[in-house]
Parts: sequence; structure tokens; C-alpha cells
Amino acid sequence: MLTVHDLTCTRGGLPVLSGVSFTLAAGEALVLRGPNGSGKTTLLRTIAGLQPPLTGRIDAPEGGIAYGAHADGLKATLSVAENLAFWAGIYGTGDIAPALDAFDLGALQTRAAGALSAGQKRRLGLARLLVTGRPVWALDEPTVSLDTASVGLFAAAVRAHLDGGGAAIIATHIDLGLDARVLDVTPFRSAARADAGGDFDDFDEAFL
Repeated sequence: MLTVHDLTCTRGGLPVLSGVSFTLAAGEALVLRGPNGSGKTTLLRTIAGLQPPLTGRIDAPEGGIAYGAHADGLKATLSVAENLAFWAGIYGTGDIAPALDAFDLGALQTRAAGALSAGQKRRLGLARLLVTGRPVWALDEPTVSLDTASVGLFAAAVRAHLDGGGAAIIATHIDLGLDARVLDVTPFRSAARADAGGDFDDFDEAFL
């Protein structure tokens, strides 16, 4: 479903990670680990097609990756249901009820997104994954702002996605209780990145 061949990822024109290779099959999850600034976000952005790799190749279904980053990317004046309906319309998937149920948003569906708490906004942002219809989820620290119960909802949604034949690659320091492989990106840190210093994972994009 997703194969990465000898990938070199860049940030600011400098190589950040090099020699990254892995395969992700249907029903599998891969958890990215590494200290802050080690290149996890840069790798996810490259896999999602937001920036080209310097070298290597990414094989994935065309239009098959849903990417979720740090920003929630919500329309504050639209209700919870209207936000989800907008994305469902974009992706042509229609029904938002499963997304509302999965993230316990049914009682909030008429509330404006701008009036939600930080955790509720995050749940709404993650609920959009379910209306994309995309088989591969690439997620960067998805549990930020979530309490323990909401982390459980997210983990359950990922399990259901995997059980349905989807796949997920997730950068997280949280134990989600998933049967997932772990890829530590630290050994792939490039020499140029090490010499340059600084934090290369400072992006804050919305869901794509």
C-alpha cells in the first residue's frame, strides 16, 4: 500500500534524513519515533507529497494519502457537522455519521467549531480522516490536546481503519496500544543535518 525506497528528505535545502526505506501493507500501522527535530514531520510531509524527496521513490496509490498535521484547519464559523460535510463533499464520500460517532461528536454537531475546546477541535480535525475515503493515514502527533478518553477514541478509529484494510503511519510519543511496528528515524539522520543543527520539524500545517 505504501513503499518508501532509499528516501532522502530535505528541509530548507539541506538533507534531514537519508536512506529511509520501508513497506507498509494493508492493515498495518507504523509508528515513527525519534527526538523532537529529528525529521519525523519532514518525512511525513515528503510521503504525503507536500515536498519532493531529494532522492529515492515513494510508491502509493494516487490520491491515497490523508495527511494530518499540528493545526486543526477548521472553519470557525461553521458547525461541527458543516465542517465534516464540507470535507465529505470535497472527497465525495457523503455520510458523516460514522465520523461523528467515532469521535463522540454527535452532541456537538450543531455547535460552531470556534466555540469548541482545544480537545474538541482536535477530535473534529481527526474525524475528517473518516470522510476522506483515503486508505493511508499519515499523521503527525495526532493526540495533541486530547485527554485519555479521546486518545482511546482515536486509537479505536485507527484500529477500525486497519481492520478495514487501511494503513497508517503515525509520529507519536504516546503508546496507543496498537499492534504496530516502530521506526526510529534517528539512525537515518543525515550528516548535513547533524552539522547544521537546529530544529527542522517546525511546520504547523492543517489537515490535507
